[in-house]
Amino acid sequence: MASASPTATLLKPNPPPPHKPTIITASVSPPRRHTLPRRDFISLTAAASTLIITQSIQFIAPSPASAAEDEEYVKDTSAVISKVRTTLSMERTDPNVADTVAELREASNSWVAKYRKEKALLGKASFRDMYAALNAVSGHYVSFGPTAPIPAKRKARILEEMETAEKALSRGR
Repeated sequence: MASASPTATLLKPNPPPPHKPTIITASVSPPRRHTLPRRDFISLTAAASTLIITQSIQFIAPSPASAAEDEEYVKDTSAVISKVRTTLSMERTDPNVADTVAELREASNSWVAKYRKEKALLGKASFRDMYAALNAVSGHYVSFGPTAPIPAKRKARILEEMETAEKALSRGR
């Protein structure tokens, strides 16, 4: 065997890494923003609050015209509720059922057309429940005809929605 020279087996140390220059930057502060003095801030906040309150007064206290509209809404909704109840209570063998359903559909369509565009009513519980009940009744009669009986489960849900709508109406909701 040939022996290797002692210098060949020695490990040579790695050369030091090349020197990287260090860049020193001056600390740069972010651009200064214009600060609003506390006194000016408080006066602006008070002015904005006053503006918001004066603009929203009309929603807090209903005007006389709004009260009359609410009375009309309650009267119309109660009339449609009674029409739905009389229509649902009719026997399917009754000869007047088709005419009653036609009257109900006309009344419900006019109620929906009149009150659906009123933004103030869209959040009311009475409107929501009444709209859902009328939608279910109209959908049934459109799909199955005016003489088709409403299934018991759907009828119970419609009557429950009408009852909650009446309760909400009595509470002014």
